[in-house]
Amino acid sequence: MNDERHLLTIGQLADYAGVTIKAVRHYHARGLLPEPPRDGSGYRRYNARHAIDLVKIKTLADAGVPLARVKELLTAGAEEFAAAIADIDRDLRRQAEKIRRSRDRIAQLRTGDRLFVAAEVADYLERLHALGVSDRTVHLERDIWLLLHAVSPKEADGWITDKLDALDDPEFQAIYLAYDAAFDYPPDDPRLPALAGRARRWYTARYQATESAGDVDPAITQLAAASVGASSPAWTRLAELARSAGPAAPQETHRAAPLD
Repeated sequence: MNDERHLLTIGQLADYAGVTIKAVRHYHARGLLPEPPRDGSGYRRYNARHAIDLVKIKTLADAGVPLARVKELLTAGAEEFAAAIADIDRDLRRQAEKIRRSRDRIAQLRTGDRLFVAAEVADYLERLHALGVSDRTVHLERDIWLLLHAVSPKEADGWITDKLDALDDPEFQAIYLAYDAAFDYPPDDPRLPALAGRARRWYTARYQATESAGDVDPAITQLAAASVGASSPAWTRLAELARSAGPAAPQETHRAAPLD
């Protein structure tokens, strides 16, 4: 029979092991720590064996051992213990790799578009931001590239390479900024024909000595143009002016104008 002078209350037991009373009760509920009988006052009293077991449970739990496996380890022999620990370590490694991938994706979220679009497209969008293009237009560009990459990824890789190269041209930059500013123009604004003509001259000068500028599937072009045109009557008018200019009209291929 235990000497009551050496028995512990649940609070004292928790303090010795460095856990909370709630944790002790949780270990009781999980069957990890036996519950002692109550004394004459109705309180549970714990002995040294309980304290030792509780320290072991805490040590295993702190090491990352799932509570579901703690009980087997408390009674395992040396070989069984080593095999179980190796198995748990493999599980922890898999969990750690999953967490690492999740953290990488969370880090990408901090950079905004890089989670959703190819790295080259994200670079292009960042350069547009730096150029002073409005958030509205950059977001529209991003949505179009999402669509293009989903429907025609190989062709889209070529188009974005061309767009990045075009963005080194100060004239292209100026035209792009002019298109961006024109978003809120009325469709009959007298500046629109001049802007459409300027875009066509840039296009002709850039591609007249090359092979095809990279035709886009008409269905993709129409869907992208509808997405953008529906947002701006002025941009719809610019597309109409481009189409009326002749067979090499800028809006008929993705490389032709800032937004397409």
